[in-house]
Amino acid sequence: MELLDSDDPVKGQLLRKSAHHREQLEEDVKLISERTEKIITNALIIGGALAATYFIVSRFSKSKSKPKSKVKKVRLIQQDDSTDQVVVAEEPEAPGVFSQIGSALASQATVLLLTLAKEKLAEFMKSDTLKKANDNDNS
Repeated sequence: MELLDSDDPVKGQLLRKSAHHREQLEEDVKLISERTEKIITNALIIGGALAATYFIVSRFSKSKSKPKSKVKKVRLIQQDDSTDQVVVAEEPEAPGVFSQIGSALASQATVLLLTLAKEKLAEFMKSDTLKKANDNDNS
């Protein structure tokens, strides 16, 4: 190379500065890629925890195929006429005790799983930070 062959001190100084800036840029790119890797890992962990929570909650909260409303048939007999009349009255079904218990358990399980995911994520981030700090100290 033409620049390296010259004995000009200004060119040598510029080459050293250029090499130094290149090293700094490479370090910056490395740090950005590490941060991006952390963010993606955290997003995957949180997304997986949320997906698992959703799957568990949907499994527990689904009830077996029941009719949406019960229909009661009542037979009334009029005294004047000796004819029978059938009256259909619809009563909306109130949620049962088991359904309410299942909903409460599902919400508590969701809170528990999200708390556990948060703690595991914090531990992972702390250990990863310590590991990288040790790697930087050893270098």
